Amino acid sequence: MESKGEEELRKLSVEMRFLEQTAEAIQSRINMVNAAITDLTYADMALEGLEKEKENSELLVPIGGSSYIKAKLENPDKLIVGMGAGISVEKTLQEAKEIIKKRQESMEKTRMSLQQQLAQVAERMSEDREKFEKLVAELRKENTSKDV
Repeated sequence: MESKGEEELRKLSVEMRFLEQTAEAIQSRINMVNAAITDLTYADMALEGLEKEKENSELLVPIGGSSYIKAKLENPDKLIVGMGAGISVEKTLQEAKEIIKKRQESMEKTRMSLQQQLAQVAERMSEDREKFEKLVAELRKENTSKDV
């Protein structure tokens, strides 16, 4: 039959595994948010560069795999901006910059929130680890004194 200490040890072990999985899930979300922030930063930099271009300027447009195509800039003040759910809308350069900036701010808030959650989970994991080690030491002490 399981002693009270052994039962507590088992519960702590289950909780610690759950917290580890939670921490991994939060870290995965942080990584996705970081990737989105990087993408938005590149978009913002591209818009900054586009601001300096004139109508009919020749541009190199990245198509992936370190490859580019040459294109002429028909109208530097009109852009197509993805709004989500497969919907894109024509916006002015300034409107596009504002949309990107708001998305960056939103992603930064999300990242901060996730980092706080991760810190709370890590703190709880540390507390559980201390309890776990203390319980193991107590159980060893009990078993050693019973064997004598």
